[in-house]
Amino acid sequence: MVGISTHVESSRMEELTRGKRVGFRGLLGANSYLLISTATAIIGSFLYGTDQGVLSNLLTGENFGATFPNIYTDPVLKGWVVSVLQLGAWLGALINGPLANKISRKYSMTVAAFLFALGSALCGGAQNIAYLFVGRIIAGIAVGQVSHVVPLYLAEISPAQFRGALVSCQQLGICAGIMVAYWLCYGTSFIGGQACNASQEAQYGSTTFNPYTDVPEGGCTGQKPLAWRLPLCLQVVPALILLIGSPFLPFSPRWLMSKGRDEEARTTIARLHGLDVNDPIVETEWLEIKASVLFDERTAAELHPNAKGVSLALAKVGMLFTNKGLFRRLALGCILMFFQQFTGINAIIYYAPTIFGSLGLNASTTSLLATGVLGVIDFLFTFPAIFFVDRWGRRIFLMAGALGMMVSHVVVAGIVGHYNGNFHKPGGGAAGWIGIVFIWFFGANFSYSWGPVAWLLAAEIFSPGHRSQAVSIIISCNYMMNFVVGQVTPNMLDKLKYGTYIFFAVFCLLMFLWVLLLVPETRYKSLEEMDIVFGDNSGQVDQERMREIMTEVGLEQNGPGRVASIGAVTEEDVKTEHVRVDANNWKEHA
Repeated sequence: MVGISTHVESSRMEELTRGKRVGFRGLLGANSYLLISTATAIIGSFLYGTDQGVLSNLLTGENFGATFPNIYTDPVLKGWVVSVLQLGAWLGALINGPLANKISRKYSMTVAAFLFALGSALCGGAQNIAYLFVGRIIAGIAVGQVSHVVPLYLAEISPAQFRGALVSCQQLGICAGIMVAYWLCYGTSFIGGQACNASQEAQYGSTTFNPYTDVPEGGCTGQKPLAWRLPLCLQVVPALILLIGSPFLPFSPRWLMSKGRDEEARTTIARLHGLDVNDPIVETEWLEIKASVLFDERTAAELHPNAKGVSLALAKVGMLFTNKGLFRRLALGCILMFFQQFTGINAIIYYAPTIFGSLGLNASTTSLLATGVLGVIDFLFTFPAIFFVDRWGRRIFLMAGALGMMVSHVVVAGIVGHYNGNFHKPGGGAAGWIGIVFIWFFGANFSYSWGPVAWLLAAEIFSPGHRSQAVSIIISCNYMMNFVVGQVTPNMLDKLKYGTYIFFAVFCLLMFLWVLLLVPETRYKSLEEMDIVFGDNSGQVDQERMREIMTEVGLEQNGPGRVASIGAVTEEDVKTEHVRVDANNWKEHA
């Protein structure tokens, strides 16, 4: 779609990063305005993480079980309580595409924060199962919204040289939320004692505790309702912070440009870079965004001359399925999200205490502690992606993570299959701890790879005219698969046992092969250059249109190192070293 000379990309990137650091080191040197905006936005990701972490621990609480005995004893109903949030998230991701285009990225975060606070409050004050279901559906819609808009927003406000590090903060926020929730639930589980009956010891997850018969007359005399209500209610606090803070965020420059607010976009770019509005870097990025937006608008006007508003949005969605290059990106994003869920990550997160109990741990305190350690590991191992994803590329992280997770699943499957729950056999205790270590190893491998990088790719591979609609569809695929995994995991663990881990190990192997053979590298590419990466040269008409626009906005005449000549670039050309950034040059500039 866009044709450029073979040395343009390297020259442009050298100019944009001269004297600047790339990746995480560049992010550390970014101005405070960008860092504060990033920190505020990833509160949305933190909300998602807290919701995942809170429920997995509450499901093992005796007071929660006494209040909702059907959930406690029925694995199918338990699966529905967990996975109904994902149905809400699927809906939220779909509706947030047009919403974020209409009211802006930042105001869609405001809407999501309000819904999450409402849903959490309903769950925290639940008097029956209906409260839980309604609250989780509402909170799920908010989760789908923030999962769509946060990586999208971070990608659009970030300078190209450390966009990967910035967008990877999305996963950091999720893992931080999970970690905080795990330890919060561990602490609140002691409120009133861990057993429902004050005269008994805690029997988390064991068949000896039956909420129908073991609850003392008049309700629990030991563990208090606050043990599970407090963590749910505390989720409202970060939601309120985001609700208040999001209106003060900068608008996305690309959104501003699409609304014809060009000068406001230039000012915003300058503030995000910490540079003067007349700085050449600001000017170049502003012109590139302008050219890309003009191209998408004129292409849409030619292909859909009578479409406006909702009909134009629907027409753009249709193009995602009819345009070969766009469909290739959409398919890549949806497959990424499919594989992300079939790593087994949410099976581990949602049912971690149960899984650790199956490896021989005491199903109460020790299991919750092991779950808390998993949360810390997930959080810490998100940092390698932030440090190095812009330096090493996306593919290496995805392939390494897939292999590490596959090994983890195979080892745990072997241990669970051999001991079959009887860890009192000789060597059983040590074997159980080996299995636990490999669950932690699994979490570490996911957190630096398929956690952050899948969100990053989904946000960076589309041009502005199709990005919001496409990311909305891709994220909705994530939550549909998340729903499936959350729904079937309790029965898989009950019926298949070690086969559950073999099942996920096979998918990890398929992920590795798919990335190795079919996923292109996208590092160092500006958002507007993704057309070339995916070979989306849609014919001479598109090339002529972009050539005219770039001449019109002045990109051809901006001096050395800018886009000085534009010619046709084939998909095969893109695969050569001539259009790739020289890694050694990048190291020098870093």
